[in-house]
Parts: sequence; structure tokens; C-alpha cells
Amino acid sequence: MFYFTNKLVKNQKIDLPIFKEKNIEVYLKREDLIHPIISGNKFRKLKYNVSEFYRLRKKNIITFGGPYSNHLLACAHIGNMNKIETIGIVRGKELEKKTLNKNLKLCQNLGMKLHFVSRDEYKKRNKIDYQKNILKKHIESYLIPEGGTNDYGVMGCEEIISKSDEKFDVICCPVGSGGTISGIINKSNNKQTVIGFSALKSSGVENVISRYVSKENWFIFDDDLFGGYSKIDKKLVNFINEIFGKTKILFDPIYNSKMLYKIISLIKNSKWSYGQKLLIINTGGLQSIDGINKKLINKGCATINQ
Repeated sequence: MFYFTNKLVKNQKIDLPIFKEKNIEVYLKREDLIHPIISGNKFRKLKYNVSEFYRLRKKNIITFGGPYSNHLLACAHIGNMNKIETIGIVRGKELEKKTLNKNLKLCQNLGMKLHFVSRDEYKKRNKIDYQKNILKKHIESYLIPEGGTNDYGVMGCEEIISKSDEKFDVICCPVGSGGTISGIINKSNNKQTVIGFSALKSSGVENVISRYVSKENWFIFDDDLFGGYSKIDKKLVNFINEIFGKTKILFDPIYNSKMLYKIISLIKNSKWSYGQKLLIINTGGLQSIDGINKKLINKGCATINQ
């Protein structure tokens, strides 16, 4: 059985020339090292959801995700380890007739049943009525929202921040469904600023975050996409490889690398005014690299070093 514990991870100092030049102290919270598959915020957001699944004595877990979803893979892995049946509702009806990518194949091999829906239907995934209809058909199921963002997911993410993190002026976090940063905001102190870096432009994720937090010490950047969600270009590939060469830390191409690129860009252009002691949350997600690299190879582009 996979046991969830209150894991504390180390903060690793990042010494890049630009940080020294601007007299900014930067540490990285290595949430990515929690588990090779159930890493980072996936571990945090599933911890109390799985506990609730057991408390309610449900028989299976239903959740949502796109074709490269690390959340789907984490749920499938937990299901496999604990002999829990898992069902993944996947965005993209057209994928039914295509060869599954590595991520979805692994989910399937771990025992997850995949149910593909149209993109229009997938847009309803967070609607209460839509979720109720699913549970009417699957009365013995426990439903976890996309990305694990609900009260239990936020509760788990509050455990990312520890007492020793109070010394930082700023906490930076990548943002997808909004659960991780909500937990971090709740655990932050009033002297800290929490900055989120959204994977989607004009995502409206602030509305989700506001459901879970009452503090006002936070804001979201959602303007840099590199072409859109899960999109990557030569500039970002070079950046990921360059940072890996300097720090020996590999950042995923969907969330964490784009956050770090934005932070460094702001600092280089003297637009960073949020504090000199900075904590960056690395939420993991390296499983997406294989799929991204395959796309890059098909386009004849350079790939991410692993």
C-alpha cells in the first residue's frame, strides 16, 4: 500500500550569475523529489483525497485529465499500488482512434480505464451538475476533480510550506487548476507575497483560488505561454537545457520551466520588485518530457536533455 506521510523536502539554493548580480537569494523547494511518479503537488493533492475515498468506503476513483496529464498518471499509479479501480475521463474524443501516447499507455497498463470525451463535453468537467450526473451513473465512485483541486487537495498543499520558510519574502508557484497555490497562500504569512505563474493565458484561475483563500497577498502572471498550454519552442528547450547544465536540475516543459523563465526575465530587465529572498516551488511533472520530446523529434527540433 502507498502510505502518504507529511513529507518535508529540502530547499536547494540556486546560484545563477543573474541572481548574484541583482543580490537576490533564490531557493528551490524540491517537491519534484517526493516520488518518481506521484511527485510534487500530485502527491500533496491526492493525499487527503485518497484518505476520504477510504473513509467513504467507495470502490473506485474517477478523475479527469488531458492526454499528457501527470495527475491521471499519479492516480493510476496509486490505484495500481493499492488495488483501487481508477477511471480517467480524458479530453479528446478523437484519441479513441489513435495510438495512445506513452503517458496514456502507462495509465492503461497500470489498470486505469480510459473514457475519451469531446472537448466540448470536457469543458463541463468542473460543473456541479455534470459531476452529479457522473456520480448518478457510478454511485460507488469517488470523484476527484481535474488536477486534484478541491478542499482535500488544498489541505494537502498547505503542507508544502513549513515553519522554516517564513524567512522568504516571496513564494513563487506554477499554476494549473489552482489548488497548489491556494494551499501555499493559506500557509503563507502576511509579510510574504505569493506569485502564481499560470500555464494558460487569461485562464480565470483567480476565481478558483478565491474560493479557497481569504488572504490578499497574492497575484497571478498569465501572459507568457510559449504558444499555448503544453506548447514549447526552441527558446524554451534551450533554456531548460541551459539551466540543467548549470544546476543539474531538470525542469518540466509545461509548468516549472516557464515559471523560472519568467522570473529570470523580470530580474534581468529590472522589473522584479517583490523581494530579495525568493522561494520557488518545483512541483515536478517530468513525466511529460518524453511526450514533448517525441513531438520535437517529429518536427526535426532539438530535444530536452534527460
